[in-house]
Amino acid sequence: MVLTFYKYQGTGNDFVIIDNRESIVSKNDTKLIARLCDRKFGVGADGLMLLEKPQNDEDDFTMVYYNADGKESTMCGNGGRCLVAFASFMGVVKEKAVFTAIDGKHHAEIKDGLVYLQMQDVSTVEEHESHLFLDTGSPHHVELVEGLKEYNVDSVGRKIREGAPYYTEGTNVNFVEQLTDKSFLVRTYERGVEGETLSCGTGVTAVALAMHTSNKTQAQEVDIQTLGGDLKITFEKEEAGYRNVYLIGPAKQVFKGEIEC
Repeated sequence: MVLTFYKYQGTGNDFVIIDNRESIVSKNDTKLIARLCDRKFGVGADGLMLLEKPQNDEDDFTMVYYNADGKESTMCGNGGRCLVAFASFMGVVKEKAVFTAIDGKHHAEIKDGLVYLQMQDVSTVEEHESHLFLDTGSPHHVELVEGLKEYNVDSVGRKIREGAPYYTEGTNVNFVEQLTDKSFLVRTYERGVEGETLSCGTGVTAVALAMHTSNKTQAQEVDIQTLGGDLKITFEKEEAGYRNVYLIGPAKQVFKGEIEC
């Protein structure tokens, strides 16, 4: 079988995307998905997404996301932004989109070349002595460090990802350095990729909310620098938690191709 695919990236977080509305790819074929994500023997990507038919009348499409290891995973923010851009490219949506992912329903809009993706509400941010922990569609450990540009993200991130209290499910690990009263530098170790990625959408969202919770910023519009580019997170703080959380940034098609499967 010759499979048509598209390669997208959102601030350096890169994905293989397949139009699977006609079920051409089995969602259980983890070996194929892992091969397509392999940077030496496949296309190469941090993850793979399937654009599928909507599950209900309210939605425009369904998002199915896999980590590079071939396993279906939790929500991917940069992936969601890229899938919205792809759906627009394919004519499935125009400027606005509604879709369901593994963590529920999402709204999105394309404006001025940027994708605005509404993330899930967050009711709980755990504050610990050395870090914070929260779930923004995926679990995230957030830790402030100094000298982040020279920090050994892979080594330290791996130990935290596999250590207590994350033994069972693992976690993504975000290292943060404050730049101004509303901007932060972030580097992320991602589970499933099992290494550092140039950017992580749910990760930078987690960082913005964690920094607000810990009073490192009073702003409800936070700028994040990643190795792959800049992102913005906006939100509203209410008594019940964080609402109307948006991840904002670019999403670009890199190329279209075919591969023998």
